[in-house]
Amino acid sequence: MTPVELLSPAKNADYGKAAIIHGADAVYIGAPRFGARAEVSNTIADIEQLVRFAHLYRAKVYVTLNTILYDSEIDDAVRLMHLLYNAGIDALIIQDMGLLQCGLPPIPLFASTQTHNYSLDKISFLEKVGFQRVILARELSLPQISEIRSQTHIELESFVHGALCVSYSGQCYMSHAVAQRSGNRGICAQPCRSAYTLLDSEGKVLIDKAYLLSLRDLNLSSQLYALMQAGVTSFKIEGRLKDMNYLKNVTAFYRQRIDEILDGNKQWCKASSGKVTFHFMPDLSKTFNRGYTNYFIEGRKEKVASPLTQKSTGEELGVVVKIQPQWFEIETKTAICNGDGLCWFNQEKELEGVLVNRVEGNRIYPAKPVQIRTGMKIFRNNDFLFEKQLSGNSAERRIAISFELNECENGYILSARDEDDNCVEHFTETEKIPAKDIDKARSQIDTQLRKLGNTIFISHDVTIAPSFACFIPAAELNEMRRQVVQKLEDVRLNNYRIGTAERMSSEARFPVRELDYHGNIANRFAKDFYRQHGVEVMGDAFELQDNHREKILMTTKHCIKYQYNMCPKLQQPQQKWEEPLFIRNHHRTFRLEFDCRACEMKIIG
Repeated sequence: MTPVELLSPAKNADYGKAAIIHGADAVYIGAPRFGARAEVSNTIADIEQLVRFAHLYRAKVYVTLNTILYDSEIDDAVRLMHLLYNAGIDALIIQDMGLLQCGLPPIPLFASTQTHNYSLDKISFLEKVGFQRVILARELSLPQISEIRSQTHIELESFVHGALCVSYSGQCYMSHAVAQRSGNRGICAQPCRSAYTLLDSEGKVLIDKAYLLSLRDLNLSSQLYALMQAGVTSFKIEGRLKDMNYLKNVTAFYRQRIDEILDGNKQWCKASSGKVTFHFMPDLSKTFNRGYTNYFIEGRKEKVASPLTQKSTGEELGVVVKIQPQWFEIETKTAICNGDGLCWFNQEKELEGVLVNRVEGNRIYPAKPVQIRTGMKIFRNNDFLFEKQLSGNSAERRIAISFELNECENGYILSARDEDDNCVEHFTETEKIPAKDIDKARSQIDTQLRKLGNTIFISHDVTIAPSFACFIPAAELNEMRRQVVQKLEDVRLNNYRIGTAERMSSEARFPVRELDYHGNIANRFAKDFYRQHGVEVMGDAFELQDNHREKILMTTKHCIKYQYNMCPKLQQPQQKWEEPLFIRNHHRTFRLEFDCRACEMKIIG
């Protein structure tokens, strides 16, 4: 059977542990430096602590070291990779090809989504030069993924949930152009979440002050089975900058959905150990979202932007039906409670919100006066009771264990076997006490051995030798249990095998012979790599260039024309305009180019 992996984000070690407790088979976490989310870096000691915890559950820890690197940083990056390897991590996620020219440890390498893993040719090349896994471009459709699977053997990882970059990953230079903060260096300023005005070449305003480049959030929970059939084996949740409750809720939701598919299916199996018990009902509508989209997994079938707001709207509750100075009433079947956060779009189409002070049925008493109208849609972007549930003990994950107790000449032997067939035993030398009531003594043994408390285990079975007729004091039983459980934890860690990888000296040819700044070549090692693999002409990374005029800052499958029913290929436009189109934000103006054959939009500096 093929293991299927649920991969969750870890802002830090505590977040990583929470993700694993809530069902993640693996987590990805930032290194001390060189990660694509610079503000969530972690120490080697913290990563090592997370690794030990994860490996107890046979869960994996992947570390992101996925920025492009300058010449002065290569040595430090390689040293860091060796430290991470010694810390026991399972794989490194990288973007910079220059690292493959260096003396790396024998650790599996994953090609970050920032390497723009969109074409079969590119992914085949990455497999040939030694990558074990590629993180697929979010823009790929199911047929495209199926084709990649049919032509390669490399592991395929796909984002299934969370925020979407509007540009192809690794191909966005807008943040560096406007704020000298490069997304490929881990410090994106997110200009795509700003409001823009759309104009034609004559200055006519077509769309005024909308979030033209801000996308809804990805939600492929309904596509998991189809993705498995297409060849994806790792399902990734975005969100290393999100809060703990987001992490718990989303991880739990996808754990349940994946388990429903795996249940009784002989083609796939879970990638880690232990059964998760949830103390809440996961619900994606109750966590941060800008509205959800399937994006392009089924091709271009929906409008993917969230033009009215870049903020979370949460779940739709109903519409306003009555208004009084101190309260308003909404038509809804959803219970609302004190402390909830409600929001709506005002007459200017701006998002406003208020906290609920008091509730009487469907009558809402807000914490401050609000300007709303009947018929207005009301959303809840903060569910007070749900958040309270999540902030407590919201889940536990236990590994099944079976005990067997036998007598020996000078005492007892307690053995334990876990669900992964790890087995240990512990000998206790002690004076045997004949039981006055054999049934009661055996019952006490069964009860005490099952008391596994805060350990990672849960008792599946207790077997006591048929001839066993001794009384064992509770304190002695507890110590026997504690010793055997500790031994079993140690054996689980000792038996865990970290994958290794040999660096390949491949003669594979890169799919193209020329690379401009889109190749993200920022150091001499990267130049050597591409030269070795047949690239004859290459330009420096965008971040190393001074002149950004007329350069493509972003290439995206999201199309403003399609969003606003202006697409000449797939729609029947009702308004007229003069090309080219522009978007303007404050004092900056960007030209738009549309490649209708490729169904792509480009933003030009």
